[in-house]
Amino acid sequence: MSILEELHWRGAVNQQTDEDGLKELIAEKEIALYCGVDPTGDSMHIGHLIPFMILKRFQLAGHKPVILIGGATGSIGDPSGRTSERTLQTMEQINQNAEKLKVQMKKLFNAGEGEAIRLVNNHDWLKDLSLIDFLREYGKEFNINTMLAKDVVASRLDSGISFTEFTYQIIQSIDFLHLYQQEDVQLQIGGADQWGNITAGLDLIRKKEGPQAKAFGLTIPLLLKADGTKFGKSAEGGVWLDPEKTSPYEFYQFWLNQDDRDVIKYLKYFTFLSQAEIEALEEKVATEPHKREAQRTLAQEMTRFVHSQAALDEAELISQALFSGNIQELTADQIEQGFQHVPSSTAPREERNLVEFLVDVTKIEPSRRQAREDIKNGAIRIKGTQIKDVDHIVSAADSFDDRFIIVKKGKKKYFLVQLEG
Repeated sequence: MSILEELHWRGAVNQQTDEDGLKELIAEKEIALYCGVDPTGDSMHIGHLIPFMILKRFQLAGHKPVILIGGATGSIGDPSGRTSERTLQTMEQINQNAEKLKVQMKKLFNAGEGEAIRLVNNHDWLKDLSLIDFLREYGKEFNINTMLAKDVVASRLDSGISFTEFTYQIIQSIDFLHLYQQEDVQLQIGGADQWGNITAGLDLIRKKEGPQAKAFGLTIPLLLKADGTKFGKSAEGGVWLDPEKTSPYEFYQFWLNQDDRDVIKYLKYFTFLSQAEIEALEEKVATEPHKREAQRTLAQEMTRFVHSQAALDEAELISQALFSGNIQELTADQIEQGFQHVPSSTAPREERNLVEFLVDVTKIEPSRRQAREDIKNGAIRIKGTQIKDVDHIVSAADSFDDRFIIVKKGKKKYFLVQLEG
């Protein structure tokens, strides 16, 4: 199966500028191709990841990926997918973000481990472009009527678009031309909303290099969940690649909790499992959905890919401990990951009677009478251990590394107390 055939099987192709031409080119040689991301934040989220998974597939097929960090384009703002102007960031913040994105990219593409990857920043070649040169060399090549007809611009005409964001497609076109000339890049990959920018770049290449220039564009479909909503959010918000923003445990749980209707699509999009492996999992979804084997495989593959095998092992350890209730062996750091979104409070590091602790500190019990009753009935666990003694004193021995105390009431209700002072 060729790389393009594989992409079609995975449902990862939205539009192509010349499929037959690209197919012939790939059959002839290994090509250089690129995808870009603007450093408007200090981490990518899983929505950003989609086109880069395609870039990774080309890399594994022997082609040469170039990743563009948009230090220049990020400083003016991409109007794609927006209804209002983006707030401009300082160049200092953009540069800090760019460095963090470079670290993430190197990890995803195994930079330094034998798989060649080229990281570039368009600020390097755009920072010295004068206004006069911009207008004479490039502005002359763009027809305003054509630019207005691009979806990304047309969708903003009613609400308004600044000249700064209007010029974004020109700047991105210059990027494609520069990479075509300097890096032999012949294919740009992007999300569905980048189609207008990609085709503008191809037009510029042909105007500057001649109509026979071999350059191509390919976009990825907008990824929607089975309920019609946009993919990429959890109940707590965005799912980030930065473990400080979304812990590996939360990341793992996000994939583990995917709908049966979506999981095979995500396996095709996001994993490097073979067609036979995915079809076997699809059969499991149809015949044994309660086992959630496809979801578990998806969670494992993605957590290992984005974080590491060690992070996956830890995420599964936390998941198993929470499922079984045997949390005693977890570390304080693992508790912090696994209990990030349960009800919580803070309390001083001092000994306190359990009844008082349940009512006054955690408020997990409405009254002392109810607290005593639940303790006697065995409904209360501290650090995973059942406590039936109403005179039990909650102390440092009940904590995780003198940082957290975990209370469990009944089968599922957890509460976290963070110790301070």
